[in-house]
Amino acid sequence: MKQLRGFKYRFYPTSAQRLELAQTFGCTRYVYNWALALRTNSYYQDNVSLSYTDTSNALTKLKKDPEKSWLKAVSSVPLQQGLRHLNTAFQNFFKGKAKYPKFKKKNNRQSAHYAPNAFKWVDGKLTLAKMSEPLKIKWSRYFTGEPKSVTISLCPSNRYFVSFLVEEELDTWSPGIEEIGIDLGIKDLVVCSNGLASGNPKHYQKYQTRLKILQRRLAKKEKGSNNRHKARLKVAKLHAKIADCRKDCLGARSQASPLGGFPDLKELAFASYADAGSHRFLHKLSTKLVSESQAIYTETLAVKNMMANHKLAKAIADVGWGEFLRQLEYKAKWHNRKIGAIDRWFPSSKRCNRCGHILNKLPLEVREWTCPSCNSLNLRDQNAAMNIKAVGQTVFACGLSSGGDESLTNLAILG
Repeated sequence: MKQLRGFKYRFYPTSAQRLELAQTFGCTRYVYNWALALRTNSYYQDNVSLSYTDTSNALTKLKKDPEKSWLKAVSSVPLQQGLRHLNTAFQNFFKGKAKYPKFKKKNNRQSAHYAPNAFKWVDGKLTLAKMSEPLKIKWSRYFTGEPKSVTISLCPSNRYFVSFLVEEELDTWSPGIEEIGIDLGIKDLVVCSNGLASGNPKHYQKYQTRLKILQRRLAKKEKGSNNRHKARLKVAKLHAKIADCRKDCLGARSQASPLGGFPDLKELAFASYADAGSHRFLHKLSTKLVSESQAIYTETLAVKNMMANHKLAKAIADVGWGEFLRQLEYKAKWHNRKIGAIDRWFPSSKRCNRCGHILNKLPLEVREWTCPSCNSLNLRDQNAAMNIKAVGQTVFACGLSSGGDESLTNLAILG
């Protein structure tokens, strides 16, 4: 089965390439902001909605302006791609999938998108338009096939990355046997119905003191000064380090359970990331679950609403639920796995997985409780995972589709 996949690598440009990329980033950002202002003003002042074609024609006229002749110094492809990205942003806004497009800032992440007619790919070497030398890419893994597009990006931490979009043949994993339910949390990112507890390193909390010091130093620097630029770079590098640690950490533990018989989880620390050979915790964990399970059931989370709790907002932002669920979704789709999410109002934690008794209240600090009906000891997270699994299996067995109005078993199919 052929599948479009993305491959991201770091590269180290020469001084001349840095200058050319800086010009490309600046022109792409300018055109995006100019088109955003043009479409916004056209709607509010003239009550006319502009399309991508209108902005593309306006860009052609803009390049003829003698004062904007510097736009011709870079490849025209990234500029047109910027207009397409803006048009996609407006479409997502009108569909209710995203907020209104914002203007791009110079100190944020910079990017330029190249179509096949704007780069050369020969013998594993990438040469962009307007450049005479190929990029010096640090290859961590390899891919087969020809790149369909290339995206060059510059992070606030001053690191350059190149992303390839490649269509290649994907070997589907053999069907699994086990079906599991997973409960997402803060103490453990994932607690599975079979006893797997992934842990949570809490890297933001580890570097929070250092980050606070650097941010205070940044706030005291004069705007526009070189010292402020240096201080901003230190903050950006620490943020990048936290993000890298979150992806690269290893570790898992086996959670005690009255049911017993759980697998040895030491292998998780050495599990190979079958998709790309990368050593990443979230990728390893999601790959392990998808490869060993035929069906995965999880809960629906309203992360935006949960972030309103100021006592838990930092921990929720640090744990990475959204990225983990995103990886589960596309990997399950690639390898023909079932993945579903039960209704968020189902009392998975308060319901005893043995007798079905539901508690009236269960404070968040209570991590285990004894059922007053059957006297069984329930670990909060694992009990929730087992209930999620039971509900998911029931709904799939009954053949209910997503969006059903069942009070306790409303399942939304994700992939």
